[in-house]
Amino acid sequence: MVITAAVTDSKEQLYYTFASRYVRAPLPRFKMPENSMPKEAAYQIVNDELMLDGNPRLNLASFVTTWMEPECDKLMMDSINKNYVDMDEYPVTTELQNRCVNMIAHLFNAPVGDDETAIGVGTVGSSEAIMLAGLAFKRKWQAKRKAEGKPYEKPNIVTGANVQVCWEKFARYFEVELKEVKLKEGYYVMDPKEAVEMVDENTICVAAILGSTLTGEFENVKLLNELLTEKNKETGWDTPIHVDAASGGFIAPFLYPDLEWDFRLPLVKSINVSGHKYGLVYAGVGWVVWRSKEDLPEELVFHINYLGSDQPTFTLNFSKGSSQIIAQYYQFIRLGCEGYRNIMVNCMENAKALKDGLVKTGRFDIVSKDVGVPLVAFSLKDSSRYTVFQVAESLRRFGWIVPAYTMPANAEHIAVLRVVIREDFNFSLAERLVSDIEKVLKELDALPPRVSTKIDHKELEALPPRVSTKIDHVTAVANETEGIKPDNHHLREIASYWRRISNKKTSGVC
Repeated sequence: MVITAAVTDSKEQLYYTFASRYVRAPLPRFKMPENSMPKEAAYQIVNDELMLDGNPRLNLASFVTTWMEPECDKLMMDSINKNYVDMDEYPVTTELQNRCVNMIAHLFNAPVGDDETAIGVGTVGSSEAIMLAGLAFKRKWQAKRKAEGKPYEKPNIVTGANVQVCWEKFARYFEVELKEVKLKEGYYVMDPKEAVEMVDENTICVAAILGSTLTGEFENVKLLNELLTEKNKETGWDTPIHVDAASGGFIAPFLYPDLEWDFRLPLVKSINVSGHKYGLVYAGVGWVVWRSKEDLPEELVFHINYLGSDQPTFTLNFSKGSSQIIAQYYQFIRLGCEGYRNIMVNCMENAKALKDGLVKTGRFDIVSKDVGVPLVAFSLKDSSRYTVFQVAESLRRFGWIVPAYTMPANAEHIAVLRVVIREDFNFSLAERLVSDIEKVLKELDALPPRVSTKIDHKELEALPPRVSTKIDHVTAVANETEGIKPDNHHLREIASYWRRISNKKTSGVC
């Protein structure tokens, strides 16, 4: 949900040329119109507005699937009017969800027999999946502490500073302290040793990321399991692990089958994965699976009967569409392990082609690793004349949406561009992107050098770590676009602005 912050002038009107064939009256922008209009006019008005959106295929910021086969599109449209929660009315849809849960559990090596049912649920994405997994850890920890007569008011979770913002949401919404392992230059994932050192008796779990949003790297879950096992033996605790495999859960089993990160490790109690990322389904589906029934407290499962039969439910929402669940099942049986493996191999090859093209320009350092999610994160070797933010902005003229961002604490001084390689990003698009980047660099090279504007040393020390970088960037934009050198008053205003927002999360898309 995006919180609306628009100024709602009730007198503001929308005028449409094509729609005037059907209606002549202007349309209010922020109020529901008094009268109806022909369906053709309504379609034309909405369609015209949407023309100004970016092209999903060229949106290289997002991990979310932007293309599916026409047959799957048809299945989704045919089931778009089915409410997922009406299990008694749509029993086959419910069965397809249960089949998906079991397929994922077996893919992640859960200790489930061939005749046993896996424990898991479909969600609207990994954000909801993480909320559910986190609640399960919190309630189980609280129950144990209560039974032991110990305080249970201050639970915490240990993560890396590279986690996606949904972890911060969980911590804030459900009153759990988030203890973050800080990053460092050249190492942009959670250090297992530092993570285990931060674990205490109030830690409900350690969250490891299989596919960092920032660089695509897999964290070392096996080492984390070994170190945490040792600490549990020394302290008598039983701190578990959750694996956030939102991006890497459908990659590792096919590209790195020998990598131990899943339920093969005893302390891994739950795993989430995004079906709408490399599960290859349109936005709106995620999954969370638990190691066993004992890892999901029964008190969190509700039983309802007002839809026709007794139905267990463990979700944060109630009604939602069935289309994505059905699409996920289609992809599983359509592609199978062979198909998923071929697609992931192809994505990695296209990522390598893009990386090689960027390296040949001689202008970038590659920040991402070869093992992980198929993406390329890269930084400018020389940021003295312009920044990655200007490169990203200039690429939009060619239709490309490429995010630029700074790393979290303590690596805020590193700014990168990131390109996510999805199934629909082919070799020719990689070549075109490199060509357009070279054009942008040539244009930026022709601009006057950035003016270095100094501020008082004491003022600079008083600012948060990345403010000076932001000031430099904003100053450069002003210099190059307007030919204006900001005075001290302007600099103080800029510093004040960045001080207010500098602690906000900038870790990208879920």
